Amino acid sequence: MPKLRKRALLLLAALAMLAVSLYGCSTGDTQPTSSAPAGVNVSDSGSEASAAQSGELPKGNSVTVGIAQDLSNLDPQLAATAGVREVLFNIFEGLVKASPDGSVVPAVASDYEISEDGKTYAFTLREGVTFHNGEAVTVEDVVYSLERCAGSENDGTPLVSAFSNVSKISAPDGGHVVVELAEPSTEFLNALTAAVIPDGSGPSITQSMVGTGPFRFASYVPQDSLVMERYEGYWNRERAAKLDQVTFKIHPDVNALVIGLKSGALDMVVHLPNTLLAEVEDGFTVHQNTMNIVQALYLNNAVEPFDSELVRQAMYYAIDVDAIIDFVCSGAGVATGTSMYPNQKQYFMPELAENYRQDVEKAKSLLAQAGYPDGFSMTITAPSNYAQHMDTAQVLIEQLKAAGITAELVPVEWQTWVDDVYRGRNYQSTVCGIAADDMTAREMLVRYMSDNRKNFIAFSDPEYDDVMARAMASTDEEEQTALYRRAQEILNERAASLWIQDACELTVTDPSLKGFTFYPTYVIDMAAVSRG
Repeated sequence: MPKLRKRALLLLAALAMLAVSLYGCSTGDTQPTSSAPAGVNVSDSGSEASAAQSGELPKGNSVTVGIAQDLSNLDPQLAATAGVREVLFNIFEGLVKASPDGSVVPAVASDYEISEDGKTYAFTLREGVTFHNGEAVTVEDVVYSLERCAGSENDGTPLVSAFSNVSKISAPDGGHVVVELAEPSTEFLNALTAAVIPDGSGPSITQSMVGTGPFRFASYVPQDSLVMERYEGYWNRERAAKLDQVTFKIHPDVNALVIGLKSGALDMVVHLPNTLLAEVEDGFTVHQNTMNIVQALYLNNAVEPFDSELVRQAMYYAIDVDAIIDFVCSGAGVATGTSMYPNQKQYFMPELAENYRQDVEKAKSLLAQAGYPDGFSMTITAPSNYAQHMDTAQVLIEQLKAAGITAELVPVEWQTWVDDVYRGRNYQSTVCGIAADDMTAREMLVRYMSDNRKNFIAFSDPEYDDVMARAMASTDEEEQTALYRRAQEILNERAASLWIQDACELTVTDPSLKGFTFYPTYVIDMAAVSRG
């Protein structure tokens, strides 16, 4: 190892002793105009609910899962953060739902047909599906749910971005629903994982929380816990929940998560940094995988100096991605180089991570060409409850110094990050992770089109917009794949942000728990988990 890199890693190790040890995030697609409810159906009676709220859950067939992020908006149809989606997966279902192999499988629909031109999706509704209030799911419920996703209650602005392509939703009879698209799409099926909710629920769905999943909602205490219970009337007996009750307990401090495991207060912890493996490998079952996110130093392309492509490229040359992965994930993360994670096998381009190998002299030269021969000062905002992002920001600060760039870390609470950075676009740069809510390449790339509401980095490039438009309209798989790959190349060439890695994580469980399975997207499938 070169002496310079050894010295840098020693310095970083020293910094780590001082850094806040919190957990690493994954930000999904947050609806910019949504607001979190003040409270959701908080139960204050009954022994089990009271015990859940106090943290003193009965053992038996109940499980307590430690999570780092509060569940700030429980509307299942809003493009909520990935941390919310993975929990609500257990309560709500769409016409189809995600499966562990990366495909989608029928759920509220028993089967479907897609027209040859990719513009018409026809669904047969499954018989015997009921909501958690015991009422049968009807075609009116499904049509209402799809129309709401398409923006019927949001001034025409879709709650689920893929629904911007919907031209018509109809029900030819009481057992079938047809969705017609304005432009052909081979990927729209994935968007139909969007939740089916009762007709007319509207925003009150965050109070009733009535879905069709294997668990029914029991209670939610903001910044504390969400409790769900097995739904006895679930339509799929083979995939019915095996646990009686699951409590998601919120602990923003990763140390509290580890302490909770060791004390027995927590039976399971998800998204634990893999650097803590030595803390938990004895006495627990440890599952290790990547997070299915793209972590990056995301740059606000609308503000100086990040509106300069030369500056962004200089910054990319100034950093050492391998050293970041070594430090933050003990070398187990996977370098990305663009906005695509490895589980998107058909589209993932690992070679793009080779294009900005650390070259500090080249970084300085590019900065001089851009008009910053002496560098500049900047801020890096990071959600303080996510250790992997906080640690990454600390490493970036040290690496950027070599090129004359002085960066200051601004830690903020999660909800502040969502409101000010993601929704408000009031930031210079930020370290976070982006996930796809429907497992498609489209969702990882469409957000960088100039007019996309999720384009929180304000990237704008005519070639990119054209390539993406053609990719989304293509029904030829080979052509579409080539176009999505070209879109990634453009992001990398323009250094729209400094893409780093799909970070490694741990899920740690009590040895008595069986059946945990990783999905290629953000899902915590508690129906598959059992004791013994």
